[in-house]
Amino acid sequence: MDSLQRKLCDMQGRLFKLSVDKEYESFNFIKIFMSSDIAKGLDSEFDRTQWVGEEYLIDEIANEYKDKLTIGDVLDKEVMYWVGYTYRFWHYYTGESSKEIVKQASPKVISANYLMFHTMDTKMAVDNLKEIYRQKQN
Repeated sequence: MDSLQRKLCDMQGRLFKLSVDKEYESFNFIKIFMSSDIAKGLDSEFDRTQWVGEEYLIDEIANEYKDKLTIGDVLDKEVMYWVGYTYRFWHYYTGESSKEIVKQASPKVISANYLMFHTMDTKMAVDNLKEIYRQKQN
C-alpha cells in the first residue's frame, strides 16, 4: 500500500469519527456512506474526493443524504475511526468495492469485533472479518 492509500484510509477514519461529532446514528451513517457515490469515488483509481478532506465530505454527505441521515446512537469515536480506516484499507487490500465490503462486514459485525481486532495488523483483521462472513454463509 502506498502513502496516498494510507492517507485515504486515515481520511476515511477521520470522516467516520467526524460523523460522531455531527451525532449521525453510526450504523445508518456507515451504511449510507459505504453505498454512496462518494465511497465509489474513493474506490476508483483517481477521483476528486480523494483530495478534498473529511470536512468537505461530511458536508457533501449531509447535503446529498439529508433525508436519510438520522441523529441517534453513536459509536465511540475510536471505534468509528477504526471502522472507517479498516473499510478503506480492505478496499486497497482486496480490490473489493465499498458496497461489497459492507455486505460482508455490516456496521454491527465490524464494530462488535473492534475489541478483538483493533490491535491486530489490519490485513489480519480484514482476513478475520472475511472468515466470519464465510462461516455465516455456510
